[in-house]
Amino acid sequence: MAKDKKELLDIEIDFTPPSISFIKNLSKPLYAYFTPEFFGLENLDVKKPTLYVANHTIYGVTDGTLYVAEAYLKKGIYMRGLADDMHFKIPGWKNISTKLGFARGSKENCSLLMKQKQHILVYPGGSREVCKRKGEEYKLIWKDRTGFARMAIQHGYDIIPIVNVGGDDAYDIVKNPEEILDETFLGKILKKTGLAKGFLKNYENLPPLAYGIGKTIFPKPVKLYYGYGERIFTKAFKKDAENKEVQWQIRNEVELSMNKMMIQLLEYRANDSTKFEGKHREWFMK
Repeated sequence: MAKDKKELLDIEIDFTPPSISFIKNLSKPLYAYFTPEFFGLENLDVKKPTLYVANHTIYGVTDGTLYVAEAYLKKGIYMRGLADDMHFKIPGWKNISTKLGFARGSKENCSLLMKQKQHILVYPGGSREVCKRKGEEYKLIWKDRTGFARMAIQHGYDIIPIVNVGGDDAYDIVKNPEEILDETFLGKILKKTGLAKGFLKNYENLPPLAYGIGKTIFPKPVKLYYGYGERIFTKAFKKDAENKEVQWQIRNEVELSMNKMMIQLLEYRANDSTKFEGKHREWFMK
């Protein structure tokens, strides 16, 4: 038992979701700024604990908050996010994250949440997908990861893909991480000393230099489009949770669904006459 407790790091075990009013107040400025549009809410069911698999956008600024809030406000579903280790190495943010229901991304924490029948949110792309390079807009960067599929199969969890379109256009990448290392004073220091090599996972977690409004990191007020995909079932494969081929089958199905949704949302956005509406939008986009 002691071993189990030790493995369950950075997680609020007896978690109570924030109040509806708290989430409304927290997300209200983001709703006003990004004027999001949501699709597929009919695919969500509070009575069916689900693993939600989402894409990261650059810097992760437009990820999570709005589609987590929308699911909670409209469907009563509060998603517990499995987060990268880096979130729990930042003083102050670690405590805020756990209080909001985040948990360190580990199989032990995921298993506990699934045993508790929680709704869970994961990002297979991790920090690498946050630290995008030029030309990687709306690209899934999952490497060889199949862990989310294995956990879903093992616990008989359904999977619902979630797609965010718009977030990768909130910033313009000026320099890739590799260019920062080679061309800037700070990059050369990091490279020469190797000071942050471990923390940045061999510099994989080094973000690009990107600008939002003007030459700031404040995101441009782009309209965001979110899609909740159709449910993907895993119960039929429960006995094959450790079978890599089965894990890849589920992973590929999720990945294909997300890529299709992104294409659909990008096409919808191209014909959306409302994407530049709003006085704040006109002012910022001048």
